[in-house]
Amino acid sequence: MLTGILWNQWSFLVLFSIIHFGCWWEYFNLLEKIHNTNYHRYTRIGFMLMGFAVMLWFCSPSYQVNNYQLSQNFPFPVSVAGVVMLALGIFQSKQVKLKAFGAAALGLFYISLSWSLMISLYDETDIHVHDTKLVMAGPGIPLLMIISIWINDTMAYIVGSLIGKTPLSKISPKKTWEGTIGGIILSVLVIGLVTYFAVIDSWTVAIMVMIFATIASIVGTIGDLLESKLKRIAAVKDSGSFMPGHGGFLDRFDSLLLATPAVWLYIYFLMK
Repeated sequence: MLTGILWNQWSFLVLFSIIHFGCWWEYFNLLEKIHNTNYHRYTRIGFMLMGFAVMLWFCSPSYQVNNYQLSQNFPFPVSVAGVVMLALGIFQSKQVKLKAFGAAALGLFYISLSWSLMISLYDETDIHVHDTKLVMAGPGIPLLMIISIWINDTMAYIVGSLIGKTPLSKISPKKTWEGTIGGIILSVLVIGLVTYFAVIDSWTVAIMVMIFATIASIVGTIGDLLESKLKRIAAVKDSGSFMPGHGGFLDRFDSLLLATPAVWLYIYFLMK
């Protein structure tokens, strides 16, 4: 994860492209169990290509191949290929369940749009504080969001194990209110203090970043519960087995899937 995020913009794109396709494949597997159906492989590929076209469209102008910008030259042919594959999949399917097809289409928002906004966040971000303009490097915002969620998850587990008594939700019985609240508070405090003492001596910026961490932690927890709900309906323990003992792509990145759009909105409409 850290290598893909920090190496350069291309490693970042490759990393989240792999995560994008991995999440889609597991999402289809869950939907097949939920709706008792089978998606033709062309249908799967069609939706995934259409989603990938959205990711390419969100790439910044710095993504270029021989002076061809990814966002201007590649989304259209990739989306056309996706539509063709989707049509072939529908044509070759013995039966198309509209409800299952609609649920698959929601993946364009749940998965593809989320990772598209993550790609969008990998850019120089100008943050205005009074008369001062701060510029965060490309991986700054994504890394800060991911670290916020990592700290939140770790602290929630520790606090919940020590003093957790009140179940947070029937969806995930092991999660407790004490652990959830403790994880959010500790994540926000750590991110805020590190920002102030190690990055920039400004409480104004630190508070803005603490709000950022709060949004990522709270919405990330909701994303975790949403994916747990999908697994419960599908009657499976893990969404996949990509990481033995830890589950699949959706298990690892469920928090980021919902946190990314929320953070994107905060960055582009409030922090900027």
